Amino acid sequence: MNQSSLQKLLAPLALGGLRYFESIGSTNDEALAWATENALDFSLVIADEQTTGRGRAGRRWVTPRATALAFSVILRPFHTERSEQRVENSKEVIAPTLFTGLGAVALTDALKVRGLFPQIKWPNDILLNGKKVAGILTEAVWTGDALDAIIIGMGVNALAGSNPSDDELFFPATNLEAELGRAVQREDLLRDILSAMHAWREKISTGELIQAWEENLAFRGEQVRIERDNEEPLLGQVMGLEADGSLRLSVNDKIVTVQFGEIHLRPAV
Repeated sequence: MNQSSLQKLLAPLALGGLRYFESIGSTNDEALAWATENALDFSLVIADEQTTGRGRAGRRWVTPRATALAFSVILRPFHTERSEQRVENSKEVIAPTLFTGLGAVALTDALKVRGLFPQIKWPNDILLNGKKVAGILTEAVWTGDALDAIIIGMGVNALAGSNPSDDELFFPATNLEAELGRAVQREDLLRDILSAMHAWREKISTGELIQAWEENLAFRGEQVRIERDNEEPLLGQVMGLEADGSLRLSVNDKIVTVQFGEIHLRPAV
């Protein structure tokens, strides 16, 4: 993986820009800084090694050299074909939380092409056979109260050796090589994820994205335990998603909506 090979492979996607690093602290941090400067829509930051990557709640997400896929995409939320076609050229309101679903659904599409059966553990993890294979971190850049950019960061355990050490795990982990029984080409996986992301982006506010997200939702119809900071754990049955991607639970025969935040979702045992 290098800058030249990536530019050639990804040329059909018409990226806004590409920054490749052999090693970096966090692709999301680089993308956030770039977004506040002059980064164009659909610009990409990718690294062969990520040493201080972040998950939710500041948890570490380390991607060892030459084994994992670590990248961040910069999206200008209103730069889409649908918004450009609006006669009044007004800005369509899109819930920022939907971009987590955008990344998750794009990744599940890319994994399905490889014969895998991924599920999305709400809100932002991808599972294979009940084990975490990828995580997504979505962050926003605001100008006052206006949403200026969305960063979709993704870390995928691609090859053997990419799994975090046992003492860093909050959930059982796996990697694509272990699940497939063969190595995967990280560059090809990246291309397929970005291609799917581009396609789904045009449907982000149509309801189709939520439908696809729900169809791939882990633990749907099952009892789960949700732990929230400074609140009592919540036990309920996963029913689906709200229009903004929030989780819908049945708790004591009542529907409860769980908003995005510092959430830990586990099967109820």
